Amino acid sequence: MVRRLNIDGDGQGDLAGHGGEQRAVLVYQIDSYRFWEAELGRSGFTFGQFGENFTVEGLPDDEVCIGDRYRIGGAIFEVTQPRVTCYRVGLRMDEPRMPALLVSRGRPGFYLRVLQEGEVAAGDEIVKVADGPERMTVARVNALLYLPGHDRADLEKALRIPALSPGWRGSFQAMLDDEGGSAGAPAGNPGLDAPSGPPPAWPGFRPLRIARIAPECSSVTSFELEPADGRPLVAALGGQFAVLRLRPAPGEPPVLRSYSLSGAPSVERYRISVKLEPHGVASTYLFDRARVGDLVEVSAPRGTFTMRAGEGPVVLLSAGVGATPVLAMLHVLAAEASRRAVWWLFGGRNRDEHPFREESRGLLRALSGGHSHVRYSRPRPEELPGVDFDAPGHLTIAALEEVGVPRDADFYLCGPPAFLRDLTGGLAGWGVARGRIHTEVFGPGESMTPGIAPAVARTPHPPPGPPGTGPLVSFARSGVAVAWNPSFGSLLELAEACDVPARWSCRTGVCHNCKSGLISGSVAYDPEPLDPPSTGSLLICCSRPTADVVIDL
Repeated sequence: MVRRLNIDGDGQGDLAGHGGEQRAVLVYQIDSYRFWEAELGRSGFTFGQFGENFTVEGLPDDEVCIGDRYRIGGAIFEVTQPRVTCYRVGLRMDEPRMPALLVSRGRPGFYLRVLQEGEVAAGDEIVKVADGPERMTVARVNALLYLPGHDRADLEKALRIPALSPGWRGSFQAMLDDEGGSAGAPAGNPGLDAPSGPPPAWPGFRPLRIARIAPECSSVTSFELEPADGRPLVAALGGQFAVLRLRPAPGEPPVLRSYSLSGAPSVERYRISVKLEPHGVASTYLFDRARVGDLVEVSAPRGTFTMRAGEGPVVLLSAGVGATPVLAMLHVLAAEASRRAVWWLFGGRNRDEHPFREESRGLLRALSGGHSHVRYSRPRPEELPGVDFDAPGHLTIAALEEVGVPRDADFYLCGPPAFLRDLTGGLAGWGVARGRIHTEVFGPGESMTPGIAPAVARTPHPPPGPPGTGPLVSFARSGVAVAWNPSFGSLLELAEACDVPARWSCRTGVCHNCKSGLISGSVAYDPEPLDPPSTGSLLICCSRPTADVVIDL
């Protein structure tokens, strides 16, 4: 029995990557079985070898079109998209490169949506009952997303097919909207890559001189950095960060830390604001030993936590030192004399732990639509509501409702993990669209390991076993730097051995889920990705270092 979401007794295992209404039934062809037997020099395949629900005679990928409809037994189906290849097909085939081979050889197979539920049996005839509009074959649509050469006319044609699944529709729309796609922009596939912002202004690290050191509160100090060589900087986008490479101990591996830029965009100076962390190697070094005139190595600004264009209201929501990236956004709005409604919401313990207090007030006064609300969780007796802060307690959804924050705003959040977790979930439950909730995380991001049982998160660490002798691999956000050991097949395998959170799916350079920022260094690919990542980034699933590398993980 074939149902809207699955087949009785033959369901999809990983519903995050497969299954659902648009991917209820996976089809693969006997002709492709024969192709792979010859291509791989193997035999003895069994039905379901490629993870499909229906193994069929006919229906080749270069003839079946998206939107075609078929009757099989008592059910009616519609073709929605090519197969999304992942690592499982490599496991099934005992060939790790299988996901890339399926795509590059134009034999992915395809998914069906169930239009009419019914019983289906082996031997049933497959009868076409309607042609899909635009007559774009599965193979052609598959190549349009995954292989180089994304023809705009084909993208427009694909988007006119009503049956095309929403996921693929979103990817093609992103590719069509990519203004740089035909203007010599850096390589990359906007249909696969998460937004990464503009390419970094310079590769690796550049020496900058500490021009000013200024305390912001009891635990936060700002460091203003200017070019050591006199050449201008590149103005960062509000919300971006830079990586500092520090050398607290001679002869030891450098310490890398990412810090949001907290000042106004400038080609003359960057400002970072650092919280002194207990036992923090980098922050202790900066607080205790850094002096005006010292040189520090700094990467170009990067990051996607930047303000979206528009005229609607903006909510800048932060706690503690999480104010740094949203303060940079507030600087941008003030410099533009923006007429947008801007809400500055900050949470801290008390005045001693309230950085940028007067600075943020001055910026808000420059905005005709500026609003502010500050909450202290542990105000001191001498700190007065209405003078030093607005109300006691924490920032919550109830607090947002109380002060009249609009739900149709764009929300930009930065702060401790619990703060982000509670407010992100709370905003979604309050009815704010997911696309309007933007967060910045200090430290490693979340991993994505499709179909793998959840494990307890561990603090990143050097891998077990004897140390390597190859190039130094530094995971900037995780604070791990280890010598490369060629026993690892890829940088992804090294990250996994170090418990560095990473994202992946295909593990062969197809899907770009593993794309990460390449802050410095160089890598080689094996296998070569089907479509290269954008400038300043790399695919960790199929790359190995050819020199010391620093990766934004």
